[in-house]
Amino acid sequence: MEYVVTTRELTRVFGSFVAVNKISMNIKQGEIYGFLGPNGSGKSTTIRMLCGILEPTSGSGTVLGYDLAREAEKIKRKIGYMSQKFSLYDDLTVYENLDFYAGVYDIPRRERKKRIPEMIEMAMLKGREDEMVVNLSSGWKQRLALGCTIISRPSILFLDEPTSGISPTSRRQFFKIIQKMAGEGTTVMVTTHFMDEAEHCYRIAFIAEGNLIADDTPENLKNNVIQGCLVEISLPDALYKVDDLEKLPYVKECSIHGPLLHVLLESQNRIEELDRYTGVKAKIIKPSLEDVFIFLAKQKKGG
Repeated sequence: MEYVVTTRELTRVFGSFVAVNKISMNIKQGEIYGFLGPNGSGKSTTIRMLCGILEPTSGSGTVLGYDLAREAEKIKRKIGYMSQKFSLYDDLTVYENLDFYAGVYDIPRRERKKRIPEMIEMAMLKGREDEMVVNLSSGWKQRLALGCTIISRPSILFLDEPTSGISPTSRRQFFKIIQKMAGEGTTVMVTTHFMDEAEHCYRIAFIAEGNLIADDTPENLKNNVIQGCLVEISLPDALYKVDDLEKLPYVKECSIHGPLLHVLLESQNRIEELDRYTGVKAKIIKPSLEDVFIFLAKQKKGG
């Protein structure tokens, strides 16, 4: 099977609101496929359709060869799904939570004795098997939730904002686990708004207002999407300078990045003009994924 996920013009409408509009995508086995977009862009709705939880309004798709519309129950039995609100039982221990979910997935007792220790090791929870979940940090809980999700050994894993609300260190540890799983053949589709995580995805799709507006490798997106010369400048009260800079005829767009401004010029030969206007020296930079994301979102908003 070349692609484990395929969709053709997949659409979901709620009343008169088009949440997902004619999305077509292909995901290969063992890929980490990043799904990025602003809040309300249609990411979670798309994942819920792919998981067989939500029926498409129109279009078609398959997951692991099963049809989204006709074989949703078969899809549910073969996948792992984890959201940021994944339910763990605070009044049970680490081991008891894993044992409970192993029971939900009908894993035989003999097999559970092997898999539960594997999940504890994967989640770096060795020595905490008897600890009550209520006492765990958010990072520990998130890794335990992942263990509960993959104890059934799904072929494909859907992760919806899995690292929201946990520390940067815990996020990095979590993503290392995901990379190891992908290296062993598990396909992972992950929604995230953290660009450092997106950098580790094999491919990234950007969705805005229900429309898929880009789908490529991180490197291709950074190299090919933004046309012009991107520069970085440091100005006092940078936030209040964005509108004025965007009014300049040779500036295509301007965005704020912490204390710095990223300014997209028509071409490199406009840098001296910008320097004279701002009174500071502009530095040419390579677009980051965040620059690409902002550029695409603004393009879509502007029609």
